[in-house]
Amino acid sequence: MRLVVLCPHFEPDTAPTGAVMTRIVEELAARNHRIDVVTALPWYRNHAIEHGWRARFARLDQTPWGSITRVNPFPGGDKRNLVRRALGFGGFSVLASIGGVAAGGWFRRADAVIAMSPPLTMGVTGRLVALAHHSPLVFNVQDVFPDAAVRTGVITDRRVIAVASWLERFSYRRSAAVTALSEDLAANVRAKLPLHRAATVHMIPNFVDTDLIRPADRMTPYRAELGIGDEPVVLYAGNIGFSQSLELMLTAAIRFPGATFLINGEGSMRAELVGRAAGLPNVRFGHYVRADRLGALLATGDIHVVPLRRGLANVSVPSKTYSTLAAGRPIVAAIDSGTEVPRILAASNAGLAIEPDDAEEFVRAIGDLVADGARRQAMGEAGRRWVESAASPAAVAQAYETLIRGL
Repeated sequence: MRLVVLCPHFEPDTAPTGAVMTRIVEELAARNHRIDVVTALPWYRNHAIEHGWRARFARLDQTPWGSITRVNPFPGGDKRNLVRRALGFGGFSVLASIGGVAAGGWFRRADAVIAMSPPLTMGVTGRLVALAHHSPLVFNVQDVFPDAAVRTGVITDRRVIAVASWLERFSYRRSAAVTALSEDLAANVRAKLPLHRAATVHMIPNFVDTDLIRPADRMTPYRAELGIGDEPVVLYAGNIGFSQSLELMLTAAIRFPGATFLINGEGSMRAELVGRAAGLPNVRFGHYVRADRLGALLATGDIHVVPLRRGLANVSVPSKTYSTLAAGRPIVAAIDSGTEVPRILAASNAGLAIEPDDAEEFVRAIGDLVADGARRQAMGEAGRRWVESAASPAAVAQAYETLIRGL
């Protein structure tokens, strides 16, 4: 098959969704499919185009399996400026549309187009590119937007919500298939479609590279870089935004001064959180690490935290869950009960799931694991066994291939 893939990030960009799509493309290429990727110039780490790429408006690279077209994402400096970000996404989507139509050479028809969201504008881009190639569109939903932004109060303007909701439904209805990362997200999408279109929604989870990420010694070089000793480390690694209840980490840090609480990542709430942590010597902040250092970062934490504000678990799935299990570390998930992450932890016996935004319950769960090294080890080993059997890259690529052939 010949496929066109449209995504906002692709290696060497550092976004987690970029790593996911990169590996899916590699797995599909290993099955002898030609793939033409259209993506952005690397920009995720600092919300600015990376050094060495800035002089380029667009770039085309040939690969053994196809091509990669990278276009300007028009990043803005202030992540909270939603108008500026929307304009940037719109500009990127226009360029990606042109790149997608031309991908692989003008007038060469693709068998299918895969478009990743967010941003939601990729739904329109995917539809235009699919029409140009006379091929079906597979719309990959990583987070349900605008639901998460509305529930966290990031978007309150009714006109903006109305436009985003229309764009969301347009994208779902104009796709031959929609893929979601969990049954919760899939159910959310199905509820926004006519009954006769519900069967177009499919659950295909993200994966974790269990060869790249393996259990490792907790005394990592990364600890030394941050000045952390051999005390227990409670780690949050990922986006520092409105959806995450990271104030829970600060509350627990006050209660357990003998442990280090490491918040590792970037995001719109980082500066505020750093300010609130002033005066807490056992709270550390780290920056995003390169993909080749991800294993060391994950091994640094003795306990990993997956916090998501109440009401968001059916619109967003923290993909870091799989990576943490692959690293053989236990998880404390403060997230809506009955949703994907608590189900994973129940199936794997790899951690504790508690109600979101409950500081006392969070402190109690952290305290239980800080005090019991044997229990941490047993949970970590159980999680590693589970993820090896349930979330391999090959299995995910097979699911996409089967879906596309069925279209």
